[in-house]
Amino acid sequence: MIDCGEGAQLQMRKMRLKFSRLNHIFISHLHGDHCFGLPGLLSTLGLLGRKGSVTIHATKEIENFLQPTIEVFCKELPFEILFNHINPNKHSLIMEDRSVRVYTIPLKHRIPTCGFLFEEKPKEAHIIKDMIDFYNVPVKAIKDIKAGNDFVTDEGEVIPNSRLTIPAAPPKRYAFCSDTTFNPQMFPIIEGVDLLYHEATFSESESARAKETFHSTAAQAAETAKTAKVKRLVLGHYSARYTSLSDIKKEAEAIFPEVIMGDDGMSFSL
Repeated sequence: MIDCGEGAQLQMRKMRLKFSRLNHIFISHLHGDHCFGLPGLLSTLGLLGRKGSVTIHATKEIENFLQPTIEVFCKELPFEILFNHINPNKHSLIMEDRSVRVYTIPLKHRIPTCGFLFEEKPKEAHIIKDMIDFYNVPVKAIKDIKAGNDFVTDEGEVIPNSRLTIPAAPPKRYAFCSDTTFNPQMFPIIEGVDLLYHEATFSESESARAKETFHSTAAQAAETAKTAKVKRLVLGHYSARYTSLSDIKKEAEAIFPEVIMGDDGMSFSL
């Protein structure tokens, strides 16, 4: 889960997401709309009888917010809460498992804030079975071939890896950037991602307000996507002042056509 505002549990139930599958929570910054749902969620996980630990990735100040509440309301949780303190000012690897790596993306907001880059680990090449059979490749050699090695026959002939395998699909990458003012420093980090979520709190008519509050306009979000050569852009975090988002959409599309207006319950396939 990335950020946990009020109503997070309700949205999870509406979307029929399994609470038991939630193991890592990434908090971008300590503004209420991004973290006020945490105490209730942790309490619910305890009521559901969770046993495995939950890791919260956030700045060290997260414990100042959570620990008093845990002491009063969640003292006897049946699972352990682990805190991974992150440096929001540094691009670094903060989590890794067998399938994905997660990195921080330094952002510019009123308080220390970071986004998150989710990067799928490269997959092994696909074996061409007919070629494996043709060259009588033994089973014990398959692992090395998948890893990119050539195969040497008993006669000493070198069979190029490219003749035995088909490259796996390129790793997928997703970047989450909210909240932030226009920040060119993050362009190299998010370059070429398959999907970028970027805040678009204001339209260009409120650019002065966006600068004052360290938020972005739709045009700035689109410029970020264009410059970083991302494949698709999802906008969100709209100001409540807008009853219609048509102007925000038009402003973004004028710069970067592959714009999706983010809304509750959406899902995206990479």
